[in-house]
Amino acid sequence: MKLALDPTMYTNLSLKEMVEKTAELGYEYIELSPREDFCPFYKYPKVDKELIRNLKTWLRDAGVQISSLLPLYYWAGPDEERRQAAVRNWKRAIEIAVELDIDLVNSEFSGSKYDAVVCEEKFIRSMDELIPIFEREGVRLNLQAHPYDFIETNQGAVDMIRSLDKPWINLVYSTAHTFYYDDGIGDIETMFDYAGDRLVHVLFADTFNHKAARGLRYIVNPPGAEVTIHQHLNIGEGEVDFNTIFRKLKEMNFDGIATNSVFAWVDKADESCKFMLNKMREGLGV
Repeated sequence: MKLALDPTMYTNLSLKEMVEKTAELGYEYIELSPREDFCPFYKYPKVDKELIRNLKTWLRDAGVQISSLLPLYYWAGPDEERRQAAVRNWKRAIEIAVELDIDLVNSEFSGSKYDAVVCEEKFIRSMDELIPIFEREGVRLNLQAHPYDFIETNQGAVDMIRSLDKPWINLVYSTAHTFYYDDGIGDIETMFDYAGDRLVHVLFADTFNHKAARGLRYIVNPPGAEVTIHQHLNIGEGEVDFNTIFRKLKEMNFDGIATNSVFAWVDKADESCKFMLNKMREGLGV
């Protein structure tokens, strides 16, 4: 099992400093999430061969490895021109993964729940173009449902992954999205059982149930505005049932990637990351 850090709280650091910080915090793996100076959110990667060589050196010197690269692009539209740009970005991201000797990328469906049918059509079109490239380069893909996306539920994500019918395309479960995954119920056992051996990657962070308190837990202005909100808190600061999560993962003999996905505490990032590493180790028994 790989225990990884998503270093989003450290994007103020240079890439080299971020690698060194990961080692300092006790992590052996980085989930390389979007950075403006590497693979930015939704934009073309800002990477050349020199940076890749340097990154390999920094990783080796720090004793840290990359567990997965996390590109995020609008490959599910609904705008066709942007979808085509996203596919171009994806092709470059796959090249970068290969040059870094990374055989796994982790991403989202990246559409909109307000145009779900069209977004699904665009996503499938993008996959038709990219699946041959993933297979040629030997790069695997993990996907997660996300709040606001055209797939927000655990069942929807698993069904879509199964429909692609590729053993190298599997599921990321983000614990911070638990209450979106089954409309506020938070039934971990049922969701994990449904995913089965497709569950290969878990992002760890806590959150509150946005469906609780008659919809008034989060107050937005103007009332009724179309917003999607959740948190990425330390374990124990929200309402996710981590006892069941850890028990089920042990029962399933989970041996994939467990990533610290807390973003809330930039002002105390070191403290948060050390706490989360200990919690993951304790809960997973590693």
